[in-house]
Amino acid sequence: MGHVTMVCHAPFFLYRCIILIVKSEQSNFDVALSALADPYRRQLLIALLEHNPQDDDDHDPLNLLAEDEEDELVQSALVHNHLPKLEEMGYIEWNRTTDKISKGPNWDAIAPLLALIDDHRDELPEGWL
Repeated sequence: MGHVTMVCHAPFFLYRCIILIVKSEQSNFDVALSALADPYRRQLLIALLEHNPQDDDDHDPLNLLAEDEEDELVQSALVHNHLPKLEEMGYIEWNRTTDKISKGPNWDAIAPLLALIDDHRDELPEGWL
């Protein structure tokens, strides 16, 4: 993300400089939490953790979600919101022509957090995954 360099000569401006720097740079952890903020994205990423659909004949990203979740509303949300967002973050690669999804170039940045969630899924509240 962006990098801001500011020189502040007075203590009064120090607080303002810190705020500007924090606002201008979003950490990898913040980006990961944003990716995990929606249950459909969590389900999709956890499913990718368990297997990479690029390695098999699964061409439908909806097959990664719970079967009762496959309706037009969810498909529309995936196609127009969730998949583009995850692709922009670099966590997935998505071929819109074939509907193939696979782990993206930034996958390693979120994989440890996904593994932690997956390892403790039985301890999570109902509906988190």
